[in-house]
Amino acid sequence: MSSFLHQRTSHNSFSEPYPISPRSSANYQRSIALFNRTGLLVLLSLLVVLGVFSPWFGFPEGLFTSSRVSLSKWRDYTLSEAVSNVAKNGTVIVCAVSQPYLPFLNNWLISIARQKHQEKVLVIAEDYATLYKVNEKWPGHAVLIPPAPDAQTAHKFGSQGFFNFTSRRPRHLLHILDLGYNVMYNDVDMVWLADPFPYLQGEHDVYFTDDMAAVKPLNHSHDLPPPGKKGRTYICSCMIYLRPTSGAKLVMKKWIEELQAQPWSKAKKSNDQPAFNWALNKTAGQVDLYLLPQAAFPTGGLYFKNHTWVQETKGMHVIIHNNYITGFEKKIKRFHDFDLWLVDDHALESPLGRL
Repeated sequence: MSSFLHQRTSHNSFSEPYPISPRSSANYQRSIALFNRTGLLVLLSLLVVLGVFSPWFGFPEGLFTSSRVSLSKWRDYTLSEAVSNVAKNGTVIVCAVSQPYLPFLNNWLISIARQKHQEKVLVIAEDYATLYKVNEKWPGHAVLIPPAPDAQTAHKFGSQGFFNFTSRRPRHLLHILDLGYNVMYNDVDMVWLADPFPYLQGEHDVYFTDDMAAVKPLNHSHDLPPPGKKGRTYICSCMIYLRPTSGAKLVMKKWIEELQAQPWSKAKKSNDQPAFNWALNKTAGQVDLYLLPQAAFPTGGLYFKNHTWVQETKGMHVIIHNNYITGFEKKIKRFHDFDLWLVDDHALESPLGRL
């Protein structure tokens, strides 16, 4: 929003009808100048006293300490405190964000706000810049779990930094489950077109979406799909809903184990998703798993590329994932092309406003 400076026409409302003598005027100007210098020193001294000694005298927090105290507060903010603060009806919606993804975070938040679920969102900040920016705009809705990954590399898909960034996810989710909350995880290159919670009914442990672009029948099975060519399924780790059950916790623990067993290397350049699929495959007999309907939760390889299917399933789409494409500019252009980039015209609908 543009800001405008309004300049008022200068005039003296208290000018006297009869001018004072030149001698009196000179004395008057000298005393005003002296008062200005003295008054300025007094004012600055008062500000210093209020800023430095306010804790002892009970004054409001001073101008020189408020920023420092605020930063310290969010640096010490814990995950348990944050979840307790934002959860509604025992549920929290979580994303993990580094600074380069802030525009995507805002776009995602606008779509969630339209479904009236924004107040249960918790941003897991992966750098201090994100932690402070989100909490400055929306206090209490961002937390950082140390140590923070390298902010310069965490956003590059396929890099070791990206692997380090995404591999922290199951630990965060497991912690929230241990606190006793339902948790939904979303990547922030998603857009909500409708409320997903009606699709999360029942008493299943883990809800997830298929990452395959092949069209399924509308009445497809909600069981874990059969393995693909690599011996495992192709479930997306971008949209997961978990209940605080022993089954869901088992999947998170197995996911952590699989990530440790298959670390990033220059040859593999792996990410967190294969390990999530191995975790699902190896716990399938012990956990109640639920595949969400493809028409409501399509992968980007289907929604953005199969126009015939999109028309046939019009009105059924709930959450759209902008995957099957890499690069900020390409993702933003694709969102623009499909009228899903909301930030430019609707930023004020986000709890963060304009960033």
